[in-house]
Amino acid sequence: MSQATARHILVDSEAKCQSLIDELNGGADFAALAKEHSSCPSGNNGGELGTFGRGQMVAEFETACFDGDVDAVQGPIKTQFGYHVVQVTART
Repeated sequence: MSQATARHILVDSEAKCQSLIDELNGGADFAALAKEHSSCPSGNNGGELGTFGRGQMVAEFETACFDGDVDAVQGPIKTQFGYHVVQVTART
């Protein structure tokens, strides 16, 4: 069974999401941005979601986690919850 370990930042607009991606691509710290900007409770933990398998996350989020490159910053990813910046830190 495939598993991914990921972190994310959840915000309410595509523009805010893109702005955070630009900051990350410029060298900003993911965990610090998650703590400051994420509306998800995981933001308090630097956006860490832990390890999960297929079928445990909403489809759009899952696709990014299992199809994107490990360590790459991905987004904006729109789900029913808002807009996500995602980074997969490991996949097995």
